[in-house]
Amino acid sequence: MTRELEERLEAALAPAVAHHGLELVAVELAGAHTQPTLRIFLDREGGIGLDTICEANGWITALLDELDPFEHAYTLEVSSPGIDRPLRRLADFERFAGSTATVKTRPIDGHTRFTGVITGVQDDDVVLDMEGTPVLIPFGNVRTARLKGEVDFGHGKGGCER
Repeated sequence: MTRELEERLEAALAPAVAHHGLELVAVELAGAHTQPTLRIFLDREGGIGLDTICEANGWITALLDELDPFEHAYTLEVSSPGIDRPLRRLADFERFAGSTATVKTRPIDGHTRFTGVITGVQDDDVVLDMEGTPVLIPFGNVRTARLKGEVDFGHGKGGCER
């Protein structure tokens, strides 16, 4: 039921998000049935700022008030996808080729978690380079996938240097 509601909300929100020049990265529903948290992840070319997120929160709230998708109160979180961006579509894997991702799957040869560099998509398979070995993961077996955020805390670059 949760995934069905996420898909319904995604379909309902997508046209408004596109109208505002944004990309709907993901809709996620978490928490208890009586007090769920609805997370809406937005992005755009070049990234998304706090002002845009605040503005989007207003029109998304208005749309959700019209849709009235929950019987009880809920919490709405509108944000950027962050450095651990979810990958939901094959096109996401193509777009982020060269980036490192963690992919959780239904069991494949006894494994359910794969981490490697995305090299692209081949037919309906995601291709990861895992330490020099290409691994094909059928997209239909992917449960969740996220970019593996990498932060460079290089010395001498801003912030805390004295």
